[in-house]
Amino acid sequence: MNETGAFLILIPVLVVFVIFSVKIVPEYQRLVIFRFGRANASLVKGPGLTIVIPLVDRPVPVDLRTSIIEVPAQTAITRDNAPISIDFLIYWRIADPLTSILKVNPFNAALLGLAATSLRAVIGGHDLDEVLSKREQMNEQLKAKIEETVRTWGGEISSVEIREITPPAVVQDAMNRQLSAERTRRALITESEGQRESTINIAEGEKRSNILRAEGERQSAILRAEAVRQAKILEAQGEAEAIGAIDAIAKGIDDRTLLLQRLETLRAIGASEASKIIVPAEIAGLAGAIAALAEVNTKRKA
Repeated sequence: MNETGAFLILIPVLVVFVIFSVKIVPEYQRLVIFRFGRANASLVKGPGLTIVIPLVDRPVPVDLRTSIIEVPAQTAITRDNAPISIDFLIYWRIADPLTSILKVNPFNAALLGLAATSLRAVIGGHDLDEVLSKREQMNEQLKAKIEETVRTWGGEISSVEIREITPPAVVQDAMNRQLSAERTRRALITESEGQRESTINIAEGEKRSNILRAEGERQSAILRAEAVRQAKILEAQGEAEAIGAIDAIAKGIDDRTLLLQRLETLRAIGASEASKIIVPAEIAGLAGAIAALAEVNTKRKA
């Protein structure tokens, strides 16, 4: 009975011991175990199943995932004494769990204060125009400045991103006026470029139109000249054919035919009502020709 009672008492003790001594550490987490108040690299456990001695070990979980700290708007003075307000984000993670527990507490608050002082140091080394125009460079300088100290705390900075930069109201007004003037200048340039392109296009169109018109007139003149040439050729060919035909007919006319033509001409002259009759000089030759013609006719009848 005594053994049974002792066993019944021991079971709850064992259950409690297991509950408090067995820890399951996730992949993204580590346990820094303080044993009798001391900790070292061998007492950093995880991930997986970890045994903790109750009343002896004090486990402190450390998250290794990347976290974000939003640094609220901070006022900083540039090198040319212009006050500006800047807020930014810091992406960080724990690289050394043991150092992050032993060196700083709490880590987030220390990082936030470090970011504010680092911002003022970085911005103080640049003019306002540089801060406004070189945001990427500011990000890199802030990251290097903060990470220099964070590494000694067991942390690591992934990136620093400046979210908003607010210059003084006077500077904002000047920037707005400058922006308005720049937009007006660009609008004028764009308008002038458009007019120039339009003028060029019109001139190019007129040039091409003149070229096409001249080409058309040239072709038309060529066709007219060709038509005149063809007409003259055809006219000359017609005249040549007419002359050839007359020549062919003339070659077939003998002396008797010519004589008859002359006599017919004299008869027509004699029958006219003119008061004057012109006798050709070759009338004697004509008479001889008539006598010869009569003799030929007499011979044919004989």
